[in-house]
Amino acid sequence: MDIRNVAIIAHVDHGKTTLVDKLISYTKALGRDTQSGNLDTNELERERGITILSKNVSMHYAGCKINIIDTPGHADFGGEVERVLNMADGVLLVVDAFEGTMPQTRFVLQKALELGLKPIVVINKVDKPNCRPEQVQEQVFDLMFSLGATEEQLNFPTLYGSAKQEWMSTSASEKTENIEPLLKAIVQYIPAPEVEEGSLQLLITSIEYSKYVGRIAVGKLRRGVLKKDMPIMLSMRDGSLRRMQLKDLYVFEGLTKTPVEEVQPGDICALVGLEGFEIGGTVCDVNNPEPLPVLKVDEPTMSMLFTINNSPFFGKDGKFVTSRHLRERLERELEWNLALRVEPGPSADSFIVYGRGILHLSILIETMRREGYELQVGQPQVVIKEIDGKKCEPIEVMRVDLPTEMSGKAIELATQRKGTLISMQEVEDRTHIEFEIPSRGLIGLRSQLLTATNGEAIMTHLLKGFEPYRGEIEARTNGSLIALESGKAIPYAVGKLQDRGVFFIDPPEDVYAGEIVGENTRGNDITVNVCKEKKLSNMRASGSDEKIILAPPVKFSLEEALEYIREDEYVEITPNAMRLRKIELDETARKRQQRS
Repeated sequence: MDIRNVAIIAHVDHGKTTLVDKLISYTKALGRDTQSGNLDTNELERERGITILSKNVSMHYAGCKINIIDTPGHADFGGEVERVLNMADGVLLVVDAFEGTMPQTRFVLQKALELGLKPIVVINKVDKPNCRPEQVQEQVFDLMFSLGATEEQLNFPTLYGSAKQEWMSTSASEKTENIEPLLKAIVQYIPAPEVEEGSLQLLITSIEYSKYVGRIAVGKLRRGVLKKDMPIMLSMRDGSLRRMQLKDLYVFEGLTKTPVEEVQPGDICALVGLEGFEIGGTVCDVNNPEPLPVLKVDEPTMSMLFTINNSPFFGKDGKFVTSRHLRERLERELEWNLALRVEPGPSADSFIVYGRGILHLSILIETMRREGYELQVGQPQVVIKEIDGKKCEPIEVMRVDLPTEMSGKAIELATQRKGTLISMQEVEDRTHIEFEIPSRGLIGLRSQLLTATNGEAIMTHLLKGFEPYRGEIEARTNGSLIALESGKAIPYAVGKLQDRGVFFIDPPEDVYAGEIVGENTRGNDITVNVCKEKKLSNMRASGSDEKIILAPPVKFSLEEALEYIREDEYVEITPNAMRLRKIELDETARKRQQRS
């Protein structure tokens, strides 16, 4: 059978998942017309409109089976992109016809070119007003050239169209009836998988889970033939070998998996019955095991302390609250999340978790919260390395897209955080600014930028590498308002304290002593009593009861809360609530610590 293995790569929100949905719909992969949003099945993916986990789907066109791998577009999930590209023989690079190439476009494209994959460029959203498809096509060429693409890779075909409106064309000015030109291009330009002679080889590149059969290994068969119930040798990441018996074999058909008796080389398949396997391991021949090189993934750049919830509200919400629960869950995550690392923390009930960025770690926290876990996390810290005797830190390339009249504010904020301006480009009434900035400087910058530009700024960033340390960055200047006692927050008390700062709580919310209930207008922390009730007397003066008007509280998203806290603060996360608190809840103990 003729096979094509294609990965779809792009920046966040450039239309990868929509395009795959429409291809499935057109080829009637499911035997019926499908609704959009087939692929983003995860609740978090649908809410945020981003792909977090890569998906495998297949379709048939012109006697050819096309396996499509939908990849995440965010650099924080780079570990996911790096491993699934190993299954592809070519890539569809989707680029927005207005925005053009973005930092994450660069990131995923670089990974694809390094693996020697042939690209097909799809300029999407040409139905948008102010789109500039020809300029974007030139941009893509320049980007590929700068990334060191080969002559063959630079000779890429380009298609123009709108995934949303279901059409693709070889010309930007010529609208077609359907999406078929793209399918033709895939069959024509993407090479069939190279089938090598030799004994059995399959690199495990992802893991799926079924409550009926447990863990399922997914990968592309490089050499040999896989058969149901055959004995195999499993090579682990550390080089050890284990003999095992394969049970069931599946291939991808549409969005589902179909059981088969055997799999031919070049196809992507799922294996059931393997025990203790890990991503990066190789399924080999029993008599002649030849393991493939282990998958290499970029190093993490950020760490966070995870610990059990020990606040006064411990165990009210969650099902999983002990350190054993937390350890087991993090170990389970490590099985498939290659870009993650976990080390023991300073205490027996804490762990230091390393990841690619705040989004990468916050998705993990959010998933755990929804599963019923209670935990506390500390301030994000960047990973500092020593290279040639010099202290080095991760440096990112940040791109800000905002209205031209607000560009001064973005430059000011970035330079305060040790950012250096690289380039500035005006496109109509908006300006694209590029900076090189330490990863530390990005913590909390997004919310500041959005506030300064009335929500107009679009900020993206990408790791450049480790460079010499750029010096101290001024942290949050305002102090915290800390609850004095536990109880219900009273509107009367909050109303009297409004001149002290901005509040994060909504009376009559439950609070506890040591919880951060707001932000002080000054630089120091102060303790306030938000549970104080108005004293009632049996004498009432006319007109003494004034109406209390409270300003709406500030509500943080998880990423904003992580970016907001200081080193002596935690974010407490439970299934139904998120609170900020001081690590040391007792006021006297906090003062003693400050003095020492």
